[in-house]
Amino acid sequence: MATTIKDVAKYAGVGVGTVSRVLNGGESVNEEKIRRVREAIEALHFVPNKNASKLRRNASNVLALLVPLVNHPFFANLAYYVEDEADKYGYSILLISSQRRIFKEEEILRRIRRKEVDGAIFVTHFEHDERSLEDCSIVSIDRPLGRDVPYVTSDNYEATERAIEYLIGKGCKKIGYIGSKPLVESEVLKREEAYLDVMKKHNMPPRITNDVILHGEESNVAARFLDEYGDVDGVFASGYTMAQVLYETAAKRNIRIPEDMQAVSYDGSFEQWGGGRRLTCVEQPIEEMARAAVRLLIDKIEGKSVPVRTVLKTKFVVGDTTK
Repeated sequence: MATTIKDVAKYAGVGVGTVSRVLNGGESVNEEKIRRVREAIEALHFVPNKNASKLRRNASNVLALLVPLVNHPFFANLAYYVEDEADKYGYSILLISSQRRIFKEEEILRRIRRKEVDGAIFVTHFEHDERSLEDCSIVSIDRPLGRDVPYVTSDNYEATERAIEYLIGKGCKKIGYIGSKPLVESEVLKREEAYLDVMKKHNMPPRITNDVILHGEESNVAARFLDEYGDVDGVFASGYTMAQVLYETAAKRNIRIPEDMQAVSYDGSFEQWGGGRRLTCVEQPIEEMARAAVRLLIDKIEGKSVPVRTVLKTKFVVGDTTK
């Protein structure tokens, strides 16, 4: 005869309700009881009936993660930690690449309303009418989607300001900014704002190329930047991919980093680049951002009050691309 939840409760010396709460995340259950229940589950080889649980809660136990590209360093890292955190709460992740395909995002919203997906984490370049987001459990990364949609971001302005000041402290006199501007309102825009404010503070003319592009079009931007500002002795790149492409483009033009041009990047998706050298960067807490987004989403699904804006601190990492 198959082991039942009552068997687990008896073995652990707790009530059936306690076992049920442990199976659904362990909320309001102390650590000792959680340990006993888990030991009982393992000893009795108990396999919970997840389908029955889903039907009772009218839930799918599926969360969607929408990113522009799945093979982008930042998004790949984000997806790894989102899946890992969601798994702790019994959720599976539906990963979707939505660059150039707004219909993918619209379909997820419809699936949330049909209860086929419980909620979604959006990293989006598209605008959505706030009415289309009503009654949908959604969390965003880096941008406000609506008044009641929580989002997680990093301290974009302060981190960029520190990075530019660092380049100035390293002797840079002609500092450029290269980036890819979001199509929509986003906290990422604060990076350009900080750069321009620091340039104004130090009476330095801005040297900036920050175009609206799609991921994968960075090479053209890097070439245009160096064509126009070939005299820069320092550069801030708004993302890891842009920094990598800039490095490769500079190498082809015999511009040495950091000897001729010092470089700092926002992102820090990888510890090393360019033959094993460390990139001087503003390192986003990608793992913390991912886990925070999942927890916010689950709280929203469960009807709890959540903050609209969550800002996480970055870390400045000195590598080999500055002197």
